[in-house]
Amino acid sequence: MLKALIFPILLIFHPVHVTLTSINQAQGTDSLKVSFRMYYDDFLRDYKLYDPQFDFDKLSGDQSIPADLINKYFNDKVHIYVNHKLLKGKLLTVNILDNYEICLNLLYRSDKEPQRIKIRNQILTGLYSDQENMIFFSINKYEDAMRLTPEHDKEMHRLK
Repeated sequence: MLKALIFPILLIFHPVHVTLTSINQAQGTDSLKVSFRMYYDDFLRDYKLYDPQFDFDKLSGDQSIPADLINKYFNDKVHIYVNHKLLKGKLLTVNILDNYEICLNLLYRSDKEPQRIKIRNQILTGLYSDQENMIFFSINKYEDAMRLTPEHDKEMHRLK
């Protein structure tokens, strides 16, 4: 009886290692709007691996890593290719919600009529073997999703 009660409680406290990314392009435009979410403590751990020289002691209270460094981190960890061309994102906003979750919004310049998209996501893949990076995209009325893991960190789709 006691085992039956303890197991569900342990599941509640078990960490979930997942990020969510959505990529949207309005038909006829050359811009991709990317929204990204992850747990803030996981972001800090991954950033420490990414940039071990960064001095976290200089951050105070609600201050976060500077936006230009977050932009570089994201562009280095997440590669978006459209028609075989690597795109670079421009960070628009960073929101940290209650020191619990970090949300990024980025803008990428792309082609007006993309034929294929390839995404490589290596966020948290060096930390957690059970990491899942979920990507949802809607490009010129074509919608699909990707589930990327440390063993399968990139995927390509032809856009119909």
